[in-house]
Amino acid sequence: MTQISILGCGWLGFPLAKALVQNGFLVKGSTTSKEKVFILKSAGIEPFIVQLEEEKISESVTDFLANSQILIVNIPPKLRGNSTENFVSKIENLLPFIEKSTVEKVLFVSSTSVYGDDNDLVTEDTPLNPDTEGGRQLVIVESLLQKNTLFETTILRFGGLIGEDRNPVRFLSGRENIENPDAPINLIHQDDCIAIIEKIIALNSWNKTFNAVAPYHPSRKEYYTQKATDLNLALPKFAASNTIVGKTILNDKLIKLLQYSFIKPTL
Repeated sequence: MTQISILGCGWLGFPLAKALVQNGFLVKGSTTSKEKVFILKSAGIEPFIVQLEEEKISESVTDFLANSQILIVNIPPKLRGNSTENFVSKIENLLPFIEKSTVEKVLFVSSTSVYGDDNDLVTEDTPLNPDTEGGRQLVIVESLLQKNTLFETTILRFGGLIGEDRNPVRFLSGRENIENPDAPINLIHQDDCIAIIEKIIALNSWNKTFNAVAPYHPSRKEYYTQKATDLNLALPKFAASNTIVGKTILNDKLIKLLQYSFIKPTL
């Protein structure tokens, strides 16, 4: 039976782990919280506390990877606000442990932030030109993993993550003079994130790079105004602007190669 280790059982990783358990996989899940160990165990996931730091990594990572054929790396860079984390160093510390383990396939959860906001239609072949420090570090990590010949790596570049309990409109509600009203949205629902990962595993689709964004790109003003109305929230107020700064992420490759149909195509 295939065993999968999921590094990072948070908002996406935990429901993903539960879905994989239900599909008959043996699943190991990592957390940094002692309180979450029981929650993982109760869901049929073998729990491990793994601290991945810039200078070192928990010794428990060896047992966490042991006897697994697939590793899903689902830990985003913490580079918002005043954080200056060196995400690249964290992954460099992890690499030797993957190389010594039974892991043959790695799925790395990346982000469409690896592309610049150049108002273009973006495919997986679009040159990478990140505008943020997080995006720049993700580009380096993607390359580190894909160049390693001791395992096969698939890169999954998600757009903005939303779910039943998570939508950016809650932060925008009631705000005024929000910039860039006409830029297209590039979002993906949690249900599709999980289903796409399941599909990659089922089809053994490795050594690939996929953009994963719902095929729905209304303007920010249009989408968030409607979503606020749907949720009975105060409407966000956008600045008057003729300037559009924003890319449109295309997902044609994912739909074609994985024969994937979106669960929540219009979010």
